Amino acid sequence: MIIERVGEVDYKLDFPEELEGIHSTFHVSHMRKCIADETSHLPLIDIEVDEQLNYIEKHVEVVDHKEKQLLHKTIPLVKVIWKHRKGSDATCEVKEEMHKFYPDLFK
Repeated sequence: MIIERVGEVDYKLDFPEELEGIHSTFHVSHMRKCIADETSHLPLIDIEVDEQLNYIEKHVEVVDHKEKQLLHKTIPLVKVIWKHRKGSDATCEVKEEMHKFYPDLFK
């Protein structure tokens, strides 16, 4: 919820107590209209963040492999299912990058 307007394009938000370590003032370009939908509620207990307070996404499994043909090269892709991802549960990622950051997916 917006508490107050700070300057011309910045707003201070009211966060729950669990999020007290997060800076509460945001530029208007980082805000989106939110219509509460109880089915999309994600309990804060299930969310993990790193020391810079970045959201940590957890991969579940690779469900498909394919190749994208460009003009002079082919890029291997994998379809990955993610836990706690808003919107689609699966994304296509570059296989080489996924193998570098998540080698346990390919064992």
